[in-house]
Amino acid sequence: MHELSVCQGLLKQVSQIAAEHKATAIDKIHLQIGPLSGVEPTLLQAAFPIASKNTLAEQAEMLIQPMPIRVRCKTCYSESETTLNDLTCTACGDWQTELISGDELLIERVEMQTVQ
Repeated sequence: MHELSVCQGLLKQVSQIAAEHKATAIDKIHLQIGPLSGVEPTLLQAAFPIASKNTLAEQAEMLIQPMPIRVRCKTCYSESETTLNDLTCTACGDWQTELISGDELLIERVEMQTVQ
């Protein structure tokens, strides 16, 4: 399950953010994950307790917001939301599109406790 190593990488980044803010604990980690990211959200959620053990995020909640697949048509230049197996333009039907979202794995926000 490569989601465990992905989760470990995310926690490394989150730990760096927490250190910059002198956090004592991480409460919530908000992620945005697109269906073309190569990461399965349910497996990432399952890996989180293992990866976060003995870290500032051990008691944290991981919240995942799914992101839509969006393409820009190279023919009519419209942008549209598409499905996983059909990246054609929904405006003109052309198959010559470029992906503009749907492959992301982003840390949107980290909620943490800091010392005042």
